[in-house]
Order: sequence, then C-alpha cells, then structure tokens
Amino acid sequence: MNFIRKIVNTKSIEDKELYNELKKLLNFSPRSINKYKKAFTHRSVHMLDDDGNPINYERLEFLGDSILGAVIAAYLYKKVPTGTEGYLTQMRSKIVSREHLNELGKDLNLIRFINSNVDEANVGDNIHGNIFEALVGAIYLDKGYNFSQKFIFENVIDPYVDIEKLEGKITSYKGLIIEWCQKQKKKYKFDTYEDSGNEPIKHFSVKVSIDGEQVAKGRATSKKKAEEQASKRVYYAFQSQISVG
Repeated sequence: MNFIRKIVNTKSIEDKELYNELKKLLNFSPRSINKYKKAFTHRSVHMLDDDGNPINYERLEFLGDSILGAVIAAYLYKKVPTGTEGYLTQMRSKIVSREHLNELGKDLNLIRFINSNVDEANVGDNIHGNIFEALVGAIYLDKGYNFSQKFIFENVIDPYVDIEKLEGKITSYKGLIIEWCQKQKKKYKFDTYEDSGNEPIKHFSVKVSIDGEQVAKGRATSKKKAEEQASKRVYYAFQSQISVG
C-alpha cells in the first residue's frame, strides 16, 4: 500500500481508483497520477495551479498530437520505403484524422475519466480525440518517448493501420471534390447558410453546384459537417469518375 501511495503521490481514494484503471488501460504503472488527471480535465472546471495557470488538457493535447504524429511518421517511413513525401503525409493524415482519433477515444472509453462541468451530451464528438491526444502527452511526460511509442503501437498502429485499406480511405470528401473539379476544370460552388428552422440548436445547410448545376445538399450542426455531408453525396453521384488514392 505504501509503495502504491508513493507512486500515485496522493492519499485520495479517487486517485487510487484512477491509478488502478490507468494501469489496466496502459499496461504499465503510472508514476505521476496528476499528469493524467490534467489530461482528463476540461477547461469548464476552471482549475488553476499555484501560479494561477489553468489546469486542463489543452496543452497536453498539443503535445500528444506532436508525439502521435512523430511515431506515425517514423512507422510509415520504415513501412513504406518507396513512399514519396506527399504519399507519407497523406497516409499520416488519414491515420491521425479527427474522425479516427475520436473513434480511438471512444474505443478506450476515455470519457469515463473526464472532469467537466459540461454535460457529456453537449461536449461534442471531438472530446474523445482531444483527450486521447492529451493522454499520449501525459504518457510522454510521465514515462518518456518509448512508453508513448509502445502505447501508440498497441492502440493505434497494430489494431487499426492497414496500408492497403488506408490508401483507399477518404478523409475529406470536400477536399476530394475540389481536387477532382480542379483536375477536370469544372466550376464548383459551396453555398452555405444558416438553417435552424424551429430547432433550438443552430444548423447549417449547404448546396453544392458543379458547372452551374446543383448536385447535392447537406445539413448539420456545423458548416464543416454540412459541407462534408453534401460533398459525400456529390462523390457518390460521380463515383465512377472520381479516383481515390
């Protein structure tokens, strides 16, 4: 018990429980539980350290994003020796896409650790990817690069990275449609506008036109989501003409 207390550096029952849960999740013993607590603290809690600096996961998220990108880049560099810079960059972007990171955070159920004053239903999907990156940052500060790399291989690369499948994976339908239109010298237009209707949550609608003809519509709670939805419908309308990869 004294040994565990020394590692966890805390006397609270809650922190011991977090320590035990993290040990099972990470497959190693954390040194400083406070680094992981910070990785799961949302800015809405408004916590400050002794110097008045905010305590939340945002800086760890930045750090974790960089560590994740470096590990993935090194893996791809070795795995695909013939890959060009553009190819490797594109593949890394697919692996660390916001959509994929959100899925990883959900798979690990990291939301169960979050300390937030915002209801879980209102924090948005990106919270899952954000705290996944923050967790990577916390591992790096707590145990170093090798442990971070091991965690990324066990939870990202080994179970999810399939080079052949990734080559055909679309991470941005809007980007794909724009690139296709430019190559084919087609004129495209995204007409985006607010469309809340009678709903309490703001919505946006998008109309996509190609060569002056409306091809598809999309509607979602953000401009980006609405554009992606509409672009996905454009893709399926012209799928036989658009190459991916």
